[in-house]
Amino acid sequence: MKKRQFKKCSNKLTEIFNDEKLVNKIKVRLPYLFQLAELESSRADRIGMEVGSLREKIIIALLIYKFGEENVETEIPITEPEIDVKLFGAPISIKTITKKKKEDFGGVKISWTVDTQKSREFLENYQPTSDILFVLINWDNGGGLYYIPVKAQKEILRKIEREDYIKLPKPGTNPRGVEITKKALIELVKHRETRSIEIDWKKTKVDFNPYKRWVDYWKED
Repeated sequence: MKKRQFKKCSNKLTEIFNDEKLVNKIKVRLPYLFQLAELESSRADRIGMEVGSLREKIIIALLIYKFGEENVETEIPITEPEIDVKLFGAPISIKTITKKKKEDFGGVKISWTVDTQKSREFLENYQPTSDILFVLINWDNGGGLYYIPVKAQKEILRKIEREDYIKLPKPGTNPRGVEITKKALIELVKHRETRSIEIDWKKTKVDFNPYKRWVDYWKED
């Protein structure tokens, strides 16, 4: 039963990429919404790490908009570190990165494990379990939204060496977890099962005040 449900989820995700009207809306709205996320999480012109959580919420909101709130599960336990949302019961991992070059795919985390021994165990035992919605942001230089099904991930993991798929944190540094290598991610986005929407990441002039809505709440009786 679960396998049929997961397949249903994968088929549903492809609907996003087949819906011409929605694709055009994503191309227009996603850069604007991600720009708002950056403004919301910035202080003194520096973007904070919380921008990742805001971007994740924007993508989840897209799923709710397309498929309905009743089909999108957002209350995911922290014991499920690789799952950000469930669609029709099937797990989805959301990855977003900002780069300066269109083909720069490095830096995508798959685990926040930093302990050397646990990282090695992760490398030896890792198997993809979730579809990935991956957003590559290159302001003024391309990028896009990619749907990478778990089938594609498993095929690439079998095709290349594990050490070429997973990048471990370097001992003695201040690491931020285990990553998918640039080589693996390029293979994944070019896989025949992967779907994509090219996005022209342009910023627009936005009159944004991060305190206004909170001030408005204080003004309410």
